[in-house]
Amino acid sequence: MSQGIENKVVVIVGASSGLGEALACRLHKDGAKLVLGARRLDRLVKIAEELSLSKDAILKTDVTDPQQVQALVDRAVSHYGRIDVIVNNAGLMPHSLLERRKFDDWNAMIDVNLKGVLYGIAAALPYMKEQKSGHIINTSSVAGHKVRPGSAVYAATKTAVRVISEGLRQEVKPYNIRTTIISPGAVTSELADSITEPDVAKNIKQFYEDTAISAESFASVVAFAISQPEDVDINEILFRPTRQEL
Repeated sequence: MSQGIENKVVVIVGASSGLGEALACRLHKDGAKLVLGARRLDRLVKIAEELSLSKDAILKTDVTDPQQVQALVDRAVSHYGRIDVIVNNAGLMPHSLLERRKFDDWNAMIDVNLKGVLYGIAAALPYMKEQKSGHIINTSSVAGHKVRPGSAVYAATKTAVRVISEGLRQEVKPYNIRTTIISPGAVTSELADSITEPDVAKNIKQFYEDTAISAESFASVVAFAISQPEDVDINEILFRPTRQEL
């Protein structure tokens, strides 16, 4: 599958752990040229050391700040001369019932899950239009297809990612740019750690312990989308653990 990935310049937003870290490892193995961004610089440094990446391949990035996201993409272009793929992967999942009025959690999900994706698109799109090529990959969720009690705001942000990605797909056809939505089910990550309600966190963590598949499954799915011939546009992949019902 490394065919179609080798030597592509790939920016991964939200690369310091979980899905992003697994993806970085997979694409590095497949020969991609990586630029990694996340808030936790110490984690990025560790990943860079493990993968023998240069210091120019990592940048502390808060996706709620469009200037920082732009700086990450600019870093890739200044270092490698182009950007072939951006994976907008940063996310939070602080589930709670609406009646608990978790305003800060709602705002954080909107800022990271939704605005962060928009900022990634905005940063990469001008370069890709000029190149007449590129691939924008946005991480949604099974929750973007089905809402459950306690997940209303999270599901809303992930549904919005799907809607924005579909609108983007139609807008960028004249520029030979591909778009992909990745909608995982329960995959091992730190998402459950962002839940601020102890009772909800306990239930979700137990569900993940019982059900989740490895983050490498996400990496394989993204690698599949990237590795397709340039005239093949994999627009959406929805996947779950085989034992996950909803």
